[in-house]
Amino acid sequence: MIINNQMAKSIQQLGQVTKPNTTNQTGRQSRQGEFQKILHQQLNQEQELKFSKHASMRLESRQIDFSANQLERLQNGLSSARDKGVKESLMLVDDVALIVNVENATVVTALNKEESKEHVFTNIDGALLV
Repeated sequence: MIINNQMAKSIQQLGQVTKPNTTNQTGRQSRQGEFQKILHQQLNQEQELKFSKHASMRLESRQIDFSANQLERLQNGLSSARDKGVKESLMLVDDVALIVNVENATVVTALNKEESKEHVFTNIDGALLV
């Protein structure tokens, strides 16, 4: 692989090739360092579960409210699903079924116990009982 007009034959060499040149201006190095710092913070930051507009409307119309304990269980389930490589998940919390986009940490829709009996869930690659 060629990076910065230099040949890197292995991953270890790739790190050496992509290191900033010490003869560059200090301002440029500072910006690169700052960017890398922010990038690492964002990648390592745990995403908090959020609700789409559609899911929020469904929860409201179905009079579904979550306790702090249930929300914590959902957040833990999200982390577990992410660790297992799940992308779209069915999460069951007590009497509520939620479809969650794990990559975006977003609840897409919600169904109560009665409604979920009548549905077949498709396009999911994981299910969690939280």
